[in-house]
Amino acid sequence: MKQVLVVDYDFCSGCHSCEIACQQEHGFDPDQYGIQVTQIGPDQLTERKWQYDFLPIPTDRCDRCASRQAAGKLPSCVQHCQAGCIYVGTLEELSEKLAKKKVALFA
Repeated sequence: MKQVLVVDYDFCSGCHSCEIACQQEHGFDPDQYGIQVTQIGPDQLTERKWQYDFLPIPTDRCDRCASRQAAGKLPSCVQHCQAGCIYVGTLEELSEKLAKKKVALFA
């Protein structure tokens, strides 16, 4: 079955660990990415409250670390994600996992 990457954007802290791990794993130049963290904001919500959002986005260079997975390892971005918000698995596995997580978060 095909493996997919899923990012739980609610918990990304914008640390860029996934970007750096991917670049090092694949030997990409500093301006090349397999996954790239995009920052949205800052947005001013109130006079004293600001919001930043971070979106790790896999690019066309992402192969989900096929060679690492073939060796039984996690993709580099998943392994090094400091927030633990990037997952790999089949669509069915990850749909179930995230459905349970949302129930637990909002119950």
